[in-house]
Amino acid sequence: MEKILKNFEAENIPHMNIINKDFKSFSRSEQIRHLEVEGYLVIPNALNEQQINDVKIGMSDAEMLHTDYSTQQTRSVKQPQWHSRAVAELIGNPVVIDFLNDLMGSEIVFTRGFYQKSLSGCPGISLHTDGQPHGSNLFGYEGSCPRLLRVLYYLDDLTPERAPFRLIPRSHISFHADASPYARYKWHPEEISIVVQAGSAVIVPSMMIHGSHPNSDENSRELLQFGYRPAWAGPIKSVEEWDENLVSNAPESAKPFLRSLNTTGFKWEQEHKPKGMKTEAPGINPSRWENN
Repeated sequence: MEKILKNFEAENIPHMNIINKDFKSFSRSEQIRHLEVEGYLVIPNALNEQQINDVKIGMSDAEMLHTDYSTQQTRSVKQPQWHSRAVAELIGNPVVIDFLNDLMGSEIVFTRGFYQKSLSGCPGISLHTDGQPHGSNLFGYEGSCPRLLRVLYYLDDLTPERAPFRLIPRSHISFHADASPYARYKWHPEEISIVVQAGSAVIVPSMMIHGSHPNSDENSRELLQFGYRPAWAGPIKSVEEWDENLVSNAPESAKPFLRSLNTTGFKWEQEHKPKGMKTEAPGINPSRWENN
C-alpha cells in the first residue's frame, strides 16, 4: 500500500568525518569500554559471505513499504526473522552473542528485527535515538527499556557515497537537554561517520543519537537490525508478545533469546537489606575495561 509522501526539507549534511579505528585489534575489555563510553562498537566479519547471501536471498521477496519521507527508503512489512529462516538463525549469532554475554550477562531478550533497503537516491536519515523512556509512536514501549542495544548488520559495503552510518559519540551518556531522546537534528558539527565492509556489525545503545548519510551510489544498501536487552530491563508498559507458533518454529539457536517481551526485573517493594546480598559483581567492576 502506497503512503502519501509528506513535504520534507532536503537535509544537506555539509561534512563527513569518517573515523578510522582498528576494531579487529580490540580486546574484549576494549570493546566493552568503547561501547559504554563512546557509544558504538564495530565488530568486523560478524557475518560471512554465505550468511550475507542467504539473508539477501531470503529477504528478496519480502513485502516492502517506503517511509513517509522518501520512496527510496524501504522497510520490510514483516519482521525479517519471521520471513527468512536465515535471518532467524542470526538471532543467536555466536560472534555477537558472545560479546553481548560479556557486556550484559547471560539473561538476554531479543526485542525486534528490522530490515531496510536504502535505494539509490535515498536521502539521509535524520539524527535521532531508537529509544524513548516514555514510549512513542515510532518504537512503542519497546523503546522504553532502560537498557537496549541495536545490532546493525550491514549486508553491503559502505562507502562515503553509499549511505554510511553517522552518530554523535557519547551523546547516549549526556544529561543535557540537547540529548533528549525525543529530539532530532539535521546534522551536528561533531558527528562522525562510519564506513565498514559488508558483514560488519555496528552496535549502539538505543539512546545514542545516530542517523545515516544519503545514498548517492547507483547501488542499494541493505541493512539488518536486531534489538537486544538484559532480561531485567523490561518496558515501562506491556508490549505485544511473540506469536507462540512463530517462536516454536524458530531455529533452536534463536529460541533462548525469544523470551517474553515483557520479561523484567521490576519489583516495587524493595528491602534495604535483603537476604543473600552478593559481595562480587564483575559486570560493574571499574576494572572491567582493563582485565582482558
